Amino acid sequence: MGSSQQGKLNSSSEVPMSNARGLTLLFLRISLGLLMIVWGADKLMNPAHGIGVAEKFYFGLMSSASLMPALGIAEILLGLMVIAGILRRYAYVLLAIVTGITLVGVWRSVLDPWGWYLGKTNALFYPSLIVFAGVLVLMAFRDEDRLVVGGRG
Repeated sequence: MGSSQQGKLNSSSEVPMSNARGLTLLFLRISLGLLMIVWGADKLMNPAHGIGVAEKFYFGLMSSASLMPALGIAEILLGLMVIAGILRRYAYVLLAIVTGITLVGVWRSVLDPWGWYLGKTNALFYPSLIVFAGVLVLMAFRDEDRLVVGGRG
């Protein structure tokens, strides 16, 4: 192996770092995109659940039954865009907005997952912080993510 190739290899494996990073970003994109698809499908298949979530965590904003299908379709389309890596400059901003709103909606559970101080929290909502952090990682490494539909996207 030539010296130019050695610098690109991770010392603990035979996978070039650029490939490892690309596969990791792809996995992150797929997982976050699938989350949007699941959230969107839930709004389409069970609008009452979407309304309940909006009323409980988002002060009733967008809790209209007629709005749920449009929101569901928008989230599914966003998820597909994220998975494919299409229009990442815009898709990731939208993804950050959606996951950021979710993070704000469950802030009590992020700050006090077991409800010791704020009461009525749920430790299962703590990962909202991790999801949002994942979106920030995608945004930060957008230009290095090349395993996308249509090349650099």
